[in-house]
Amino acid sequence: MFKVRWERPLHQAGSPSAMAVTARRLIVHERNTRLVCLAPADGSVYWDVPVGTWPYAVVIDGPYCLVLPQNNSRLRCLDIETGEDVWQVEPGSFAGHVVVNEELVLVGGWRGYTPLTAVELPTGDMRWRVEDRGSTVLPAATEAGFLLGEPGGDSVRLIDRDDGRELATWSLPGPLAGPDAGPAFRADDDGGFLVRCGDRLVVRIVLSETKAETVVRTGHDLFPRAVDRCGGLLWLAERRGGYTVVDASDGAKRWRIQHDRRFVPSVASVDGGFAIADESGLLCRIDLGGAVSERVRITQRIRDVREQVPSRLVLLAKGSLLAVDTRGPR
Repeated sequence: MFKVRWERPLHQAGSPSAMAVTARRLIVHERNTRLVCLAPADGSVYWDVPVGTWPYAVVIDGPYCLVLPQNNSRLRCLDIETGEDVWQVEPGSFAGHVVVNEELVLVGGWRGYTPLTAVELPTGDMRWRVEDRGSTVLPAATEAGFLLGEPGGDSVRLIDRDDGRELATWSLPGPLAGPDAGPAFRADDDGGFLVRCGDRLVVRIVLSETKAETVVRTGHDLFPRAVDRCGGLLWLAERRGGYTVVDASDGAKRWRIQHDRRFVPSVASVDGGFAIADESGLLCRIDLGGAVSERVRITQRIRDVREQVPSRLVLLAKGSLLAVDTRGPR
């Protein structure tokens, strides 16, 4: 059964981009300008520092926490244990995107305001910059470098992590979703990436192949931030409410979950199946056959669902953060 373990008021609307979750730390933006690091077990505070307003991104990587606020042009790297500054750099105003790949941080490219810049994670030293200020969706890190694509464009390209030069390009069968449709790329278990195109299409790109492969074309328009991958399944949140769930490897339809409200487009593994939530605050357990086996009203509004550790979820609500146990007493 679902049971709220603790709840922390944020004193502002929660944003999925302003929260990062690991097994040992929860980091979330709150009170307009503060970034706090919480203990997952009880919500106690490890540190609380001023960082600025409404971060575009909060990213945890090893001992570091990266935060990019909206009200200044500084990308800050914090020590995850203390909250103290490790370094700061100024990639330019409205940089937007932050992605880490093997101790290399790629920042910039959001709506074309700032050029893509790569800096060393331990030091903040710049490695390279692409002066072309083209717009890209949120890049995806790969073994070779970073996947990029212009929102609404008809192609995806791979750039080298060492110098930013272009390595490969794939044509798409539809316009690349973005910039407000959430992550355009989702890594799959076979080393490829799922790509959202238009309102109804998902394709796969494999770095060793030259053509994009269509995975699924849905019969219903998808909700922004619609695509999630969990348990070998591709979960497609529909614009009018409900989920289409397909096999992630071949796009074969498993089931459709009908609902009169829109689901939050994030899915977590729990005992006996999966956890999904609708925007009105309803948390549901879906069994391995696609049926709803538990339904609990948790709060007034849910914006995001994260699996923090086995049998525990983190829910980002309208004005609070909640830890929820997913396995009751036995």
